[in-house]
This record gives sequence, C-alpha cells and structure tokens, in this order.
Amino acid sequence: MRENFYILQDGILKRKENTVYFENKEGRKILPINKISSIFAYGNLSFSSGVVSYLSKEGIPIHFFNYYGFYEGSMYPRETLISGDLVIRQAEYYLDPEKRLCLAGKFIEGACGNILKNLKYYARNREDIQEIIENYVTSIKTELSRLIDAETVPSMMRTEGKIRELYYNALDEIFPEEYRIIKRTRRPPNNKMNTLISFGNSLVYSTTLSEIYNTQLNPTISYLHEPFERRFSLSLDVSEIFKPILIDRIIFKLVNKNMLDDGCFRGEIGNMLLSDKGKKIFLKEYDEKLKTTIKHKGLNKSVSYKRLIRLELYKLSKHVLGAENYKPLVMWW
Repeated sequence: MRENFYILQDGILKRKENTVYFENKEGRKILPINKISSIFAYGNLSFSSGVVSYLSKEGIPIHFFNYYGFYEGSMYPRETLISGDLVIRQAEYYLDPEKRLCLAGKFIEGACGNILKNLKYYARNREDIQEIIENYVTSIKTELSRLIDAETVPSMMRTEGKIRELYYNALDEIFPEEYRIIKRTRRPPNNKMNTLISFGNSLVYSTTLSEIYNTQLNPTISYLHEPFERRFSLSLDVSEIFKPILIDRIIFKLVNKNMLDDGCFRGEIGNMLLSDKGKKIFLKEYDEKLKTTIKHKGLNKSVSYKRLIRLELYKLSKHVLGAENYKPLVMWW
C-alpha cells in the first residue's frame, strides 16, 4: 500500500524526466513516487508546472499547511474515477431534505459512538473519576437522543456542538491540568491541548480527502457541512467519525506516556503552536496509527486504520446508490 510523504522543511520540488526530488540548502532527496499516496507539505514549497503535471498524472494529491500548521489547501489531481450516476445520486441526497438529514445524522451518530468509546476507554483504569465520566456519558447519550427530533441540519449541528462540549469537559477530568482544553479554540489554539487537536484534525481532513480521491465520490457534495463552507466539504463530514478514532487516541498516548515536553510547543498561552520537534513526534505517531491493522468483523481480515476510511467511503457510495443503508463506523475494539 502506498504511504503518506511528509515534508517539514522549506524547499523546491523538481522533476527530471520521471524522477521528482526535494531540494534545499541541506541537500537533495528523491521522492519514491511509486510508493507515495499523498504529500503533506508543512514548509514553504516551490515547484514547477512539470512537477504538478507529473504528480497529477500519478494521482498524488499535495496537502499544504501554513507556518502555523493549519490546513491551507490541496493540489487535487484531475478526477479519473468519474461516475456521473454517483454524482447525480450524491446531489439528489443533498437536495432532498429528508435524505440529507438522515445522512447528516449518521455522521454525528458515528462520531458520538466513537466519543463514548473513548471516554469509557480513557476512564477504565481511573476509579476516582468513573462516576463523573459516567455522568458525562449519560448527558452525551441524552443529547444524541434529540437528533431524531431535529428538523434541520443547523439544529443537528447545534446538538453536535453540545456533544463536543460535553466530551471536552469530560476529557478535562481525565487529562492532567497542563493538558486541559477548558474551551475549544482554533485560530490560534490557546493552549497545548487545543494545539494538538487542531493539528491532528487537519491531518484527518487531508487524509480523508486523499481517500475520497480514490473513490468515485465527489468531494464537494456534503450533507452535515454546507458544500460552500469549504471546497472539499465531504471530507469534513467523514472526518467527524475518524477524529476520535485517530487523533484523540494519539493525543491520549502522547500525553499519557509523557512523550511531549515544553520544547514541542512554541508561543505563549493564548497563541500556541507545535514546534518542529512537536510536529515530528505527532506525525510519526499519526503515520504509525494509519498503518496499524485490526481484524475487520465484516471482511474477516486485517485492515489498516487508513483502509477503514476508504471502506467508510465505499459504504457511503452504496447508500446513495440505493444498494445498502449507510451505517457509520463505531469502534468495536
């Protein structure tokens, strides 16, 4: 399986015939194109049209992140897996309020299921907070039960927001004081935990977009998030399910095993970002997490976490084509 390729330094991508290499003052490195699925660029990257043309031909997206580590945009190769029928059916599900509402609710249902799994997982060895966490679990389930009465997507989004707030409050009971969220802030993140969440969520969004490219789904037609909210809004929808599975579990490991120190962050409280050291540690864990395999119940074989995203997209395709009702992934492990 092809893998992600991460570029953390400033430099230039050059092409010589069918070879692409990254070059800066520290030297030159050849990119193993036939082994790369996506490029994640965290430095200032310059490249020629020849490089773009070649990477596009090879179906390799480049995801760009700015100086602060925030997602900026993607070089999304020309679609090759085009299905007019699927695009029409995707649009049909967006235009039909009832069908759209159903799918939007499924994404929240999946995200919430994984959030609840995380809370039980994090608190299982903490007798001192289990009652508190159980109260949060009950409150989250109560909010989730209100989804069925939601008549609009914005009202669903409000419910999703309340669930997230309860979840973050519960995590503050689990994580040490130094890593408490207190309040979710994004641009800029105002403390260590917000910094880790923002950095990780950008990764999930980009990875999901790369996986969408390898399906016949159109990335601009979404259901929970408005299509005009961002260009590739379907990636935002599907990412909701995988944030708790990928990012929150990585953060838990990083914090629980004391893998981060003050040198992993830069800036002050109120305007905090990951340093290069912090990015390297996080990206290493993220890459390993994507490659980690689990035994898939339905397929009866081992699949990677990255593959789970692709399988989720296939399920969505089947739903809009009327072949099989979509059931969001909730961790069974």
